[in-house]
Amino acid sequence: MNSKQPRPLALVTGASSGIGRAFAVKLAQEGHDLLLVARRPAELAALAAELKSHGAAADCLTLDLTDPGAVEAIATALGERDLALLVNNAGFGLFGLFADSDGARELAMIDLNVRVPTQLSKRLLPNLSRARGGIINVASTAAFQPGPWMAVYYATKAYVLSFSEAIAEELGPRGVRVMALCPGPIRSGFQDTATMQRSGLLRMPLPSAQWAVDSAWRAWRRGSRVHIPGSLNKAMAFSVRLTPRRWMTALVRMISAPV
Repeated sequence: MNSKQPRPLALVTGASSGIGRAFAVKLAQEGHDLLLVARRPAELAALAAELKSHGAAADCLTLDLTDPGAVEAIATALGERDLALLVNNAGFGLFGLFADSDGARELAMIDLNVRVPTQLSKRLLPNLSRARGGIINVASTAAFQPGPWMAVYYATKAYVLSFSEAIAEELGPRGVRVMALCPGPIRSGFQDTATMQRSGLLRMPLPSAQWAVDSAWRAWRRGSRVHIPGSLNKAMAFSVRLTPRRWMTALVRMISAPV
């Protein structure tokens, strides 16, 4: 008779690179099986093979989450299985002045950064409730103040933070935990996608995605609802409360401007 306990299941969106990939590795190391969602099949397959070395089974779904049927496709793949953790990580940014930005790309960004985590959290709530599981929504330090040069992106992350804190309060009595992860800039493909290589935000050395995820996992185990990795990032987020909002917005514009 096989008495081995099944491994809890975690679902990670945007799993093929950056923070999503780092979460997948961390969760495999922590004893989870994975359902991995991203657009790039080759990267997903390579990641799934890597996770096997940690004893994890990994199923891959190659999806563009902005497609209308993508969330339902994930729900169908999950079926009636219990879900221990949902990591809503998929998202992207755009760098540039609002007046000059591609409007269609901005709407796609709002769709991916705002609608998808909202819809996915609601659709998978029965699976999460049965497992008394949790949701980690990847926001950003951008959530704490307006962001000239990335106005729409900053606004989407403010939504993610507010949404996460609200549903953490609502879902706690149901046994479902929620945490917003608010990292600062890290080394990943995000900067290339956002075309922000010339931004002043990137003048300082950037930490790795794995560093941010390791910090996030410690916070998750402590029961945090909002986590900002790194002392400097925490201090900057706190300083927003003490600084007139117009001054902070002007400071972000100055720091973010192309160099």
